[in-house]
Amino acid sequence: QVQLVESGGGSVPAGGSLRLSCTASVRIFADYSMGWFRQGPGKEREFVARISWSGSRSYYSESVKGRFTISREDDEKTAYLQMDSLKPEDTAAYYCVADRKKFPFGPDEWDSWGQGTQVTVSS
Repeated sequence: QVQLVESGGGSVPAGGSLRLSCTASVRIFADYSMGWFRQGPGKEREFVARISWSGSRSYYSESVKGRFTISREDDEKTAYLQMDSLKPEDTAAYYCVADRKKFPFGPDEWDSWGQGTQVTVSS
């Protein structure tokens, strides 16, 4: 499994922004698709965003489309999630995920998971 370490979570008022980072301990970062899931209090884990190993394709859940942007910097072996126009319903633990040479969607399809970083958005 790939070790993934998330950072950048915190507390922010509604309408604010945060940028999450995920650094992967892999030899060739470009081999891996990356993504983000989240799990709010009392809720099921849900897909947020994903980006292909080449960076040429990215997809978002309808709830975050237009507000969040996923990106990757292969030289840094890091994926990012820029979160703008945050809403209280975005409050959740956010998890970085990785998969080698696939472009998964469902939570059971990803090979590796980070420990999560908490995002709290106040109303």
